[in-house]
Amino acid sequence: MPNIALELGKQSAALGVNSAYGEQRDIGGVQLIPVAFSWTGFGGGSDESGNGGGGGGGWSVPLGSYIRRGGDVRFEPNVVALLAVAIPFVWVAGRALSRVIRTLKK
Repeated sequence: MPNIALELGKQSAALGVNSAYGEQRDIGGVQLIPVAFSWTGFGGGSDESGNGGGGGGGWSVPLGSYIRRGGDVRFEPNVVALLAVAIPFVWVAGRALSRVIRTLKK
């Protein structure tokens, strides 16, 4: 039986930026280099009789891309992904700040 951890590691290499964006592109002298945040997790096990199973999953958020024109390199964010990440963060930070202020007033 092959080592399941090694097999899952090989398969997870295809996830991440490639699943969110694809490969680097050269378009009309401009080089686009995609950037994404990705997370993957896998698990598995077996019982005493040798029956086993496993599973895995993950997600990837396209953050933006680096754009290279000649010697100039700049980052252009994906505004939709930025808002999807920022809105929950701002809500949690505001909620935590309001609780801290409420506690300090007492």
